[in-house]
Amino acid sequence: MAGIWAKNSYCKRRQVGALIVKDKMIISDGYNGTPSGFENQCEDENGVTKVYVLHAEANAITKVAKSGNSSEGATLYVTASPCVECAKLIIQSGIRRVVYRDAYRITDGIDLLRRAGIEVEQIPNSDED
Repeated sequence: MAGIWAKNSYCKRRQVGALIVKDKMIISDGYNGTPSGFENQCEDENGVTKVYVLHAEANAITKVAKSGNSSEGATLYVTASPCVECAKLIIQSGIRRVVYRDAYRITDGIDLLRRAGIEVEQIPNSDED
C-alpha cells in the first residue's frame, strides 16, 4: 500500500510513500512533496530536488502529530529506507518498527534506527504496486 501511496507524489526523480500503522489500523500516511500551500513541483529547472521538499516519513509523522493521534509503538511502512534526518523523527515519534522496500546507498538512517533499538526490516520489491 505504501507503494500505491507513493504514486500521489509529484516528484519526478523518486516517488516515496509511507504509512504509519498502529493496532492494525493506518493512523497516518504521507508521500514526498512540497509543504502545504507550495507549488507541486519537487525539482527545479535543472532537475535538482528543492531543499524544502518533505520526505514521505516526515509528512506522515507530522500529519499524525497534527491529528492528535499517537504514533507510540507504531510501525512505519515506507518504500525507501529512511535518511538520517527522518530516522531522528522516527525515533522521537515513538515508532518502534520500520519496514522498508528499497535500500538507499547511504545507510546512516538505518544505522541510527538500529542503534536506537528500533526494529528494522527490509522486504523484497513486488511488482504489485
